Amino acid sequence: MPNKSTPFKLASQPRRWFLAAAVAAVALPISAPATAADTTLLNVSYDVMRELFKDINPAFIAEWKKNTGETLTINQSHGGSSKQARSVADGLEASVVTMNQANDVDLLADRGLVAADWAKRFPHNAAPFYSTMVYLVRKGNPKQIKNWDDLAKPDVKVVVPNPKTSGNGRYTYLAAWGYVVKKGGSEAQARELVGKLFKNVPVLDTGGRAATTTFTQRQIGDVLVTFENEVQLVRTEFGDNFEVVYPPSSILAESPVAVVDKVVDRRGIRKQATAYLQYLYSEPGQEIIAKHFLRPRSTAVAKKYAATFKPITLFTVDEVFGGWKQAQKKHFDDGGEFDKIYQSK
Repeated sequence: MPNKSTPFKLASQPRRWFLAAAVAAVALPISAPATAADTTLLNVSYDVMRELFKDINPAFIAEWKKNTGETLTINQSHGGSSKQARSVADGLEASVVTMNQANDVDLLADRGLVAADWAKRFPHNAAPFYSTMVYLVRKGNPKQIKNWDDLAKPDVKVVVPNPKTSGNGRYTYLAAWGYVVKKGGSEAQARELVGKLFKNVPVLDTGGRAATTTFTQRQIGDVLVTFENEVQLVRTEFGDNFEVVYPPSSILAESPVAVVDKVVDRRGIRKQATAYLQYLYSEPGQEIIAKHFLRPRSTAVAKKYAATFKPITLFTVDEVFGGWKQAQKKHFDDGGEFDKIYQSK
């Protein structure tokens, strides 16, 4: 695991990326104006990936043009990961999906839209990068939040999105539950901690970017729990107004990708869609990924950006919960653990 964290700047001028939170699941064209002969791809992704793909798309478009002579248009659609997956299942014609949990891609595989063996189609279980859940607190960390137990204290207001609609919310829930289990606690103790945490949630937004807006712009809450890349972007944007806190342990958050077979085969764009996802594994793609505070798979790129990523002990959904399907059924399906916890709030 890379060593010490030293945030680096994405740009010298503020990007004002957070303003995009007001627009849910909007398609954003990233290319030169299209002609009738151009090929168009739609990347349906989760909501905190807007900035990454705004940089990935033109880089890939330029490389594809250079290698093939073909001009591509790549559109983006963003929202809560699970909500986005359901939109694709309901007919949104994604060429590729780039989600934040395997469960959302499995949903599409169950519907026959994505190959059943999608996780074997690309390296690292089809996850070209990964992240984890950390805390963003207000300057000086007035509530002295350092670990998952602190989120359960009665005087702490926690901002986290809804686990029913957001992969971000699910990872936070599972990170807190897994923290208790990994240190030798019982299921009952894990349920108690998670129950107290969600009693402290004043606003249950539908997605991660909406939660970021609630915390940073609406000034609600003492701590935002979200992906490492999201808190670092906020820290870059707002400077000394916020601090990033790493708990001693957290969950491995892999971001799986897949080609939507049914769409690309009908439209004859499998070659372009596959190359687009393969680009995420290339050295230029991994470099862009690292610059957006997402942990790269490339050993060379990880070494280059070692100072960006703080060491943290990570556990997986498989080792603590038996995989995403079991975690979904037990914790997030209707009538599951989350419903019971939240209804008793």
